[in-house]
Amino acid sequence: MSQTPRIPDVPEGAYTAEQVAEQADLTLDQAKRLWRALGFPEAGDEAIFDAADVGAVRQLTDIISSGVIDFDLAVNLARGMGQTLARLSDWEVSAMLHQLEGHDAGDGDTAALLAAGEGMVEQFSAAFEGLLVYVWRRHLRAAISRTSASLSGELGTTRLTVGFADIVSFTALSNTLTEEKIGDLVELFESRCADVVAVNRGRIIKSLGDSVLFVNDGPIAAYDTAEGIINVIGRDPRMPDVRVGLASGSVVTRLGDVFGPPVNMAARLTAVARRNRIIIDESTAAVLPSDQFETRRLPARPVRGFGLVEPVAVRRR
Repeated sequence: MSQTPRIPDVPEGAYTAEQVAEQADLTLDQAKRLWRALGFPEAGDEAIFDAADVGAVRQLTDIISSGVIDFDLAVNLARGMGQTLARLSDWEVSAMLHQLEGHDAGDGDTAALLAAGEGMVEQFSAAFEGLLVYVWRRHLRAAISRTSASLSGELGTTRLTVGFADIVSFTALSNTLTEEKIGDLVELFESRCADVVAVNRGRIIKSLGDSVLFVNDGPIAAYDTAEGIINVIGRDPRMPDVRVGLASGSVVTRLGDVFGPPVNMAARLTAVARRNRIIIDESTAAVLPSDQFETRRLPARPVRGFGLVEPVAVRRR
């Protein structure tokens, strides 16, 4: 890599995008692509960047120059980092403000509440940064382990049981609740589902407010997950009913998400399931041990994207 050029007569904390690109030994278009991938808006010709911004882009450039990754992969990874950390940041701030509001911090003064929240961030940020790196590294090892276990098939494709759980009649329910109660309900739903999925060695792929998409390596663990979600949500008289669909098969894992027919089928099956019941597809029913589970075929019905499908009701013997 050529020596990083020095920018004369630029005060600290006042770099334009073009100057950032020059410092990072990138073209302006490349610098903008990386910046957008990280989730930040472009600044035009304004001098709004500081030394930390330059350093961040240069770190990416140094990794590319080392030959470990190419530019396109750097953009891809930057996008994943940006989207994940943007959501994490929103999550943290809203959670902290909710806690402070519950403790009457700021005494109803919005400006005072925000100031208290900013102070709270400053107090715990150093320790949290260390925890963030630890959690990332542990999840990275787990991801490598999962990939190694699936190398017998096509790279990026693996057999999983996919589960989709959603709250029954959430739209109608949310119309009867205050905004605060809706937020509390969604938070409790997601946290309880996350606990159940983790206990059963699964992974939550995404949360959509009134629903969660999760995966397990096998159908028995997925059934245990589904049953656990129903127990902690649908069986709780303070919580709404839920429906869970399970489907098994090959899925493509990409960008932290999963894609393929089992994903779509699991989501479609929730529309078939009765309240606080589990509905599975034929592939899942075929691999569940008959001495442990009782299955019952339901009448065929049209399922969007799949034609006529015979869903299967299931329960433990």
